[in-house]
Amino acid sequence: MTFLALTLLGMTIIIFSMLHLSPGDPIDLIVGPNVTPEVRENIRHQYGLDQPLIVQYLGFMRSLIRGDLGQSIIQHKPVSELIAERFYVTFELSVTALIISFLIAIPIGIKAALKRNTATDYSLMAASLIGISMPTFWFGLMLLYIVAFKLRLFPISGYGTWRHLFLPALTIGITDAALVARMVRSSMLEVIRQDYIRTARSKGLPERVVINRHALRNALIPIITLLGLRIGWIVGGSVVVEIVFARPGLGRLMVDSILARDYPVVQGTMVVLTTCIILGNLLADVLYAVVDPRIKLR
Repeated sequence: MTFLALTLLGMTIIIFSMLHLSPGDPIDLIVGPNVTPEVRENIRHQYGLDQPLIVQYLGFMRSLIRGDLGQSIIQHKPVSELIAERFYVTFELSVTALIISFLIAIPIGIKAALKRNTATDYSLMAASLIGISMPTFWFGLMLLYIVAFKLRLFPISGYGTWRHLFLPALTIGITDAALVARMVRSSMLEVIRQDYIRTARSKGLPERVVINRHALRNALIPIITLLGLRIGWIVGGSVVVEIVFARPGLGRLMVDSILARDYPVVQGTMVVLTTCIILGNLLADVLYAVVDPRIKLR
């Protein structure tokens, strides 16, 4: 919990400083440039923007401790309400992309490890290298153009059904699977060289049993480490993908709020996203003990 609190504290300081020290004034977006200085100062005072930055930050932290993320300057709604409206959209996309990623990566990594230094191994790893090199937004645009626009197999944009979810999740899942597949291959190669694998094979056990029951279980330990880290990458990737596919998620809300300089919404969204990333890493620590009983949580 101490680590979570310190990380959130550091994140709030960085985000708060970057937002308030960057050029621009949210008052211009609220009332426009053609108003009297008195009106501008009244609105600035109404939202507390006339106070020193340290006072504004301490006020934000006091509200955050009480669970209050503040009020949107532009939309005039509670930030928690805006986040609640968008959270499920991002959560649905992130979880689906993570499942697609590991469903693709684990079989490919295992196959490449078992066929190491063969044409199959080289082909799969070359494909994964291409996947790592592809920008997520570019791959999303290519899927939109080919699969949605040309072939008309899926909707171009929007939200509501699994058909609207599939292409965005596939965009993140495939680009993420490229790195995960290489990790699975490396982990499997290390495990299948161990003495207990040779012993299992010498006992005449079928190769499927050796791989699934003995090798894969032990190879999953570093992959679970990667799982916690990839949650953060996928949540971050959803910001770009939600823009490309016009999905009304937290990423779209955050980008719109940054452009509008809606400080409370940006700060609240970053708190929620950072918390999700940290909880993902904590989940990975818990899963260690499930996969390998030798690892004890303290």
